Amino acid sequence: MPPLFHRLLIANRGEVAVRIARACDSLGIVPVFAVSEADRTAPYTQGREVVVLGPARAAQSYLDVERVVQAAVQTRCSALHPGWGFLSENPLLATLCAQHGVTFVGPPPHVTQLMGSKTRAKAAMRAAGLHLIPGSDGVLSSVEHAKTVAAEVGYPVLFKAENGGGGRGMRIARSAAEVDTAFNEAQAEARAAFGGDRVFLERLVEGGHHIEVQVFADRYGRAIHLGERDCTVQRNHQKLIEESPSPVLSAELRAATCAAAAHAAAQIGYVGAGTMELLFDNGVPRFMEMNCRLQVEHTVSEERTGKDLVVAQLEIAAGRPLAWMQNDIPLTGHVIECRINAEDPSAGFKPAPGTITKWEPPSGDGIRVDTHVVPGYVVPPFYDSLIAKLIVRGSDRADAITRMLAALSKFVVEGVPTTIPMHLAILGSEAFKSSSYDTRAIPGWP
Repeated sequence: MPPLFHRLLIANRGEVAVRIARACDSLGIVPVFAVSEADRTAPYTQGREVVVLGPARAAQSYLDVERVVQAAVQTRCSALHPGWGFLSENPLLATLCAQHGVTFVGPPPHVTQLMGSKTRAKAAMRAAGLHLIPGSDGVLSSVEHAKTVAAEVGYPVLFKAENGGGGRGMRIARSAAEVDTAFNEAQAEARAAFGGDRVFLERLVEGGHHIEVQVFADRYGRAIHLGERDCTVQRNHQKLIEESPSPVLSAELRAATCAAAAHAAAQIGYVGAGTMELLFDNGVPRFMEMNCRLQVEHTVSEERTGKDLVVAQLEIAAGRPLAWMQNDIPLTGHVIECRINAEDPSAGFKPAPGTITKWEPPSGDGIRVDTHVVPGYVVPPFYDSLIAKLIVRGSDRADAITRMLAALSKFVVEGVPTTIPMHLAILGSEAFKSSSYDTRAIPGWP
């Protein structure tokens, strides 16, 4: 059995860094925190080995690929975990790690590059047997080309950046008259956000459910899944609530969808943890993209299966075979996660940096809180506003909703506004309880 790493650089911050460090501690790996100047005195770094990457701005610290790899070499770390977000899906980071003898905890660069190209990814997934959203066969060459394809697939259509993500570089055209503007605006935003103006289009699926499948694969060709998650409750393509199992999939469709996702991961030579993102369109799960990392909501799958997914990531990165067979994965109960952000949802979700003066998260059977926050923590204005993830497990969906409402009601945060009131409204709404909602609107919220 290949040995594990002795020292590992965590190239991320906040609850991500805390979560990875916990897995390292359980395996006897020494975690080294790579931080910005803004985070160097954060409470979660106390008592840990720390290396400073650079100034507070992410572009000068957490997103500086060369500095991150240099930090791993400087601190004698034989492995680097990018977490989720920041550089986690940057193939250059994996390439530079290999050049400097540092093991990258994630898939090989060629897989990340393949999945980073939305059109190449779609072609690979079509070959692997997954259903696709109808659209252009590759990048669009001109407005005229876009109009031709749009007429073939049917309006409305969605223009998307070839190397985009996070909702950037996306524009809708509901008729031929809107194609010129949508195409040009998508190109302009793609150029500004991603350094290239290559765009493609898909038929716009309105009213679907967003489903994702957690997959794992080792370097010996074996891939499995850990069930699906429903991430339909979102705002501007940003997820707010995740749950498993999905309330809209039948047992038969769930089994077929999850098995197909694991098969596709094996077909492309995937290694490590990944997520197949699908849109449930009129009874058909259609591939959107693959995230080559763990997701924020991996905790939902952990609570349903009882498996530590970060530990599994580290073991696979060290060259060990996947520790589980598909039959080893129990999928029991119902799990819901609410993302608690320092934002004011009543003011257009305006970020709310500041000092948290009171912090009392709930606890008890079936309740998990992943966070880096303590009383007195200062939420910096430079990064994502996530301050905690509240995960609740119940015997079934109704029980999980009841438990989540109780846990949210006991979650005390003072000093900054949070999204807790919004979550209470959503979980308490009839639309959420009856699963009669889709990606177009937030159930129970104006």
